[in-house]
Amino acid sequence: MSAATFRLNQREPGTLGASGRLTFETAAAALETITAALAAGRIEQLDLAEVEHSDSAGLACVLAAQAHAARLGQPLAVRNMPPNMHALARVCAVDALDS
Repeated sequence: MSAATFRLNQREPGTLGASGRLTFETAAAALETITAALAAGRIEQLDLAEVEHSDSAGLACVLAAQAHAARLGQPLAVRNMPPNMHALARVCAVDALDS
């Protein structure tokens, strides 16, 4: 896997699984992929268990995905947030994001 790889797959019904790096290099493409998946079907959870690294752009991507889901009338829970993203979310006062 290259340093700029982000992958998204549907591991189980209603859950998108993310893997790789969710960073400045990948966040825009990741958001595009996530919003397309949301538009294509009922997605209730975004599982970040296999995200190797994330930065502030990754956090912004997840927040934007949740906002997009809300506009579609589909709440999107975030699971297994990487520790560095969780720390950044606390600093930015969005730590309730990881459910």
